[in-house]
Amino acid sequence: MKILLVYPKTPPTFYSFDHALKLIAKKSDGPPLGLITVAAMLPESWGKKLVDLNVSRLVDSDILWADYVFISGMSVHDKSFRQVVRRCNQLGAKVVAGGPLVTMEYMDFPGVDHFVLNEAEITLPIFLKDLENGNPSHFYTSADFPDLSSTPVPQWDLLRMKDYATMNIQYSRGCPHDCEFCSITFLNGRKPRTKSREQFINELESLYKAGWRRRVFIVDDNFIGNRRKLKEEILPAMIEWSSERNYPFVFTTEVTVDITDDPELMDLMVSAGFETVFIGIETPNDDSLAECGKYKNRRRDLVAAIKNIQRRGLMVSAGFIVGFDSDPPGIFQQQIKFIQNSGIVTAMVGILNAPVGTRLFKRLKSEKRLLNRSSGDNMDCSTNFIPKMDYQKLVKGYKDILETIYSQNGYYERIKLFLKEYRPPKERKEKVSIVDLPTLARLTWALGIRERGKRYFWKLFFLSLFRYPQRFPLAMTLAVYGFHFRQIVIKV
Repeated sequence: MKILLVYPKTPPTFYSFDHALKLIAKKSDGPPLGLITVAAMLPESWGKKLVDLNVSRLVDSDILWADYVFISGMSVHDKSFRQVVRRCNQLGAKVVAGGPLVTMEYMDFPGVDHFVLNEAEITLPIFLKDLENGNPSHFYTSADFPDLSSTPVPQWDLLRMKDYATMNIQYSRGCPHDCEFCSITFLNGRKPRTKSREQFINELESLYKAGWRRRVFIVDDNFIGNRRKLKEEILPAMIEWSSERNYPFVFTTEVTVDITDDPELMDLMVSAGFETVFIGIETPNDDSLAECGKYKNRRRDLVAAIKNIQRRGLMVSAGFIVGFDSDPPGIFQQQIKFIQNSGIVTAMVGILNAPVGTRLFKRLKSEKRLLNRSSGDNMDCSTNFIPKMDYQKLVKGYKDILETIYSQNGYYERIKLFLKEYRPPKERKEKVSIVDLPTLARLTWALGIRERGKRYFWKLFFLSLFRYPQRFPLAMTLAVYGFHFRQIVIKV
C-alpha cells in the first residue's frame, strides 16, 4: 500500500502564529502529531508520504500516487478539510478520515470512503484487518478508551523538522474535570490515561536522536491530571534525562490553575525544563465560572495564583471567554483589568461557542438556542447559539478587549509586569547565540524600525537587555508574539 497523509491548512488565529513565524523563518508552529503517530501504526513496508498544508502544497501527483489518502483535523480545519476531500474525489482517490473533527461530526462529511473514528489504537487495527481481507467498512468507532501502552513513537522521519518552531509529543489523554463547553471528556474521557515512564522517556530520546534541539509542546489535555505519577515517576525521570543531555528541550504544556497549590509540582516541572504552562482561566466572573463548571478557578484570587506560578519559574499563557449567560454588562472591562494586572502576556480571548458533544451543546439544544455548527475559529466573532447578552454588544465588547490588551501600550506593559514577576531558574541561562542573530535582526527591523509605535519595542529591548539580561531572549520572543497578535486583531 501507498498512503498519503494530509493535514489541512490552519486559518490565521491566535494559535497559528503566522506573522511571528515569518520573523523566525519557520512555516508552522507545530507538526500534525496525530497523523505521524497513525503513520507509525501502519505496516512498516507500506509507502508513506506526509503533506502538511501549513508547510507545503498538495499536488495532484501526490494524490494520484496514493492507494489511500488519510486525512485528520480539528474543527478549525473544516474548510480546508473539505477542499482536500473534494480534490481526492475528483481524482478518484479513496479517502480515510479520522481525528476530532469527523469523530464529532462525521455525518456532515460526504465524500469520505472510510471513517476511522475515536482513538486509532482501537479502530485503526480493525480497519487494517478488514482492508487486508478486502472488505473494509464505511464506519469504524468505539466507545472504549485505549491503554496508551500500545501507542507507538511518532514517525518523525516524515517531517522536515526545520519547517517547525515546536515539536509535539503526548504523555496522557483525558481530563478529570468536565467544563460545560469543553469537548475533551467527550473525546478522551475524564480518567487520565498515561504512558509509562519508560515509554515517555523513549519518546523524548527518539526526538533527541532525530536531531531536535528546540521547544517541545507536551500536548496533553491536562498534564497534571495524575499528579502522583508525575511527581513520583515522570518528572524525576525527565529531570535525569534532561540534565544528562544539558537540557536540549524547553517544554510547554497545559495545566489547570490549581497547580499553584502544589509548590513541589511546580518546582519539579521547572527542574525538568518546563518554561510555559497554558491555563484555561476563562473569566474572572465567579458566576460564569460556576455556570460552566470551572470549579478549580472559583473562589480564589486568580491574579495572585498566576503571579505565584510566575514566581516559581513558569510563564503563564491563558485562554479567556466572553459570552457566558452569567456575564454581566461590565465583563469586558473586568477581563481587560484582569489580563493587564495578571501579567499574562499571551492572553487568547474568544467568544463562547458550543462544540458538538459537549454538555453546553446539549443544554442549548434543549433550550432551542442552537443556531449552527461551531466554526472552531476563535477569532471570527461568531457564536453558534443565541447568547443572552445582545449579540452586537457582545461583539463590540469582545473587540474592545482585543484592541486594548493588544494595543502596543497594553501589550508591552504586560511584558514588563511579567518580567518583574518572573523568576526563571538561575542555573540555566538563555543566551543569544550566533544562530539567533539573523532572527534578532529580522525582528528588530520589523518591530523597531518598520512598525509604527516602535518606541515601545525599544523601551522593552533596553529594559530587558540591561535589567533582566537572563530574560532578554524570552522578552524578544514575546515581542514577536505581540506583532502576530496585532496583525490578527486588525482583521477581527
